[in-house]
Amino acid sequence: MESPAVTFTLAYLVFAVCFVFPPDEVRSAGLTVQSLLAAWLGSEDAAFVQYHLRRSTGTLLAHSLLPLAVTSALAYYWSRKGWNNHPLARTLAVHALPQSGWRAVASSINTEFRRIDKFATGAPGARVIVTDTWVIKVTTYCLHVAQQQDIHLTVTDSRQHELTPDSNVPVQFLTIRVASINPYVKAFDIRLNSTEYGELREKLRAPISNAANVVIHQSLSDLFLETFTSLVEINQTYSVPSTQELEPCIGCMQTIANIKLIKNCQDPNEGECQQCYCRPMWCLTCMGKWFASRQDQQHPETWLSSQVPCPTCRAKFCILDVCIIR
Repeated sequence: MESPAVTFTLAYLVFAVCFVFPPDEVRSAGLTVQSLLAAWLGSEDAAFVQYHLRRSTGTLLAHSLLPLAVTSALAYYWSRKGWNNHPLARTLAVHALPQSGWRAVASSINTEFRRIDKFATGAPGARVIVTDTWVIKVTTYCLHVAQQQDIHLTVTDSRQHELTPDSNVPVQFLTIRVASINPYVKAFDIRLNSTEYGELREKLRAPISNAANVVIHQSLSDLFLETFTSLVEINQTYSVPSTQELEPCIGCMQTIANIKLIKNCQDPNEGECQQCYCRPMWCLTCMGKWFASRQDQQHPETWLSSQVPCPTCRAKFCILDVCIIR
């Protein structure tokens, strides 16, 4: 906000505080609810209870109108001079050429937003839009705008959620810092699903640096593999006999086999899972990839609870039956 809006807001705040908690000077000037509504309230001496019924109601109504009044006044101020006073207009003005104004920037954004090749993601109150020229973050009350040619992007954080309201599969969200070399443009953060990271990079001109060394899972299988590993790590472990020598994993031939399939989910004769009698031949990563490859790709919400056959003997097992060798 520019200084006129700030000045008005501060002045109104002082007025509101004095109106709600009137000092003696305000009371003597008659600027209280009781004084302003005296004709309607009547006499306290004549009908004490009825007076305070009306007084409390009138006070509540008057105080509730204070935020509405300042909001209406601020909205009116923003709309004056063809919206020149609006914070968004001032945000766009810093990107305008010397001979033009914020409306030229708005026209450019409007034109590029209508194109079907833009990148757009996020909920209505936290949208991220990338066009050929602009990177835009839409929040509930404002827009953050940066020009592609001026920005540096950095992955600063990663959060993984095992479940989301829209699905029962793990989701990784990335936080990317957008910083502009334009001193009048404040840096801002955008947040998106890691599966959309590749599409975002294709639309951006500038590279995205990974200062936090975040491991970005760009596919559902990558996300599942991380969840698979974390679940297996809390399962019962398996101790190999001292006489048994472990061999390299037959899937990758790079890691020593470190898992054994043992039916732990139910009693031996219950359920669909079966006891596997194979010796340890697979590493955890390869077994996780095998487990993911046998799933219905159209229904990822069923992956964690499903059974798949052992890659060697075909005995069915679930995630609870995968034991790490200690």
